[in-house]
Amino acid sequence: MSNSKLMGLLLKNIATLGFIGYLPVAPGTFGSLFAFLIFILLKPAVFAHVIILFFIIPLGIITSHYAEKVLDEKDSKHIVIDEFCGYLLSVILLPLSISYALSAFFLFRFFDILKPFPIKKIDSIGGGKGIMADDLVAALYTNFVLQIWKLI
Repeated sequence: MSNSKLMGLLLKNIATLGFIGYLPVAPGTFGSLFAFLIFILLKPAVFAHVIILFFIIPLGIITSHYAEKVLDEKDSKHIVIDEFCGYLLSVILLPLSISYALSAFFLFRFFDILKPFPIKKIDSIGGGKGIMADDLVAALYTNFVLQIWKLI
């Protein structure tokens, strides 16, 4: 196998989180669930969490853009790195507790599926930026709601 084919396979597997993107039911939810499990198990400090997001969001843009072309499907349901990154952003600066982590999971999935304004409009950007942007905005909505909840 050539280096370019190997690189292409690696990029596609990152975008689909391996087999997760090919699950027959709700691959996006399972992508978020994978991020939830990593968050709960690692409980990253704020600085580490920010560094992870700093690297994984651009990686998500690049790999989802590539995978969309390889899969020949606009915003393919197999691409789930956006849900993974979105969940990790949704819990930034929140307490490291199961209750906040679970609340973020359900709220993030709610906003990601419902796509309230302007998420639906952002989704139309296209390419890797569009694939990632709508989930990142859903994550910001989620985090905003939970930050308000934390203050109350």
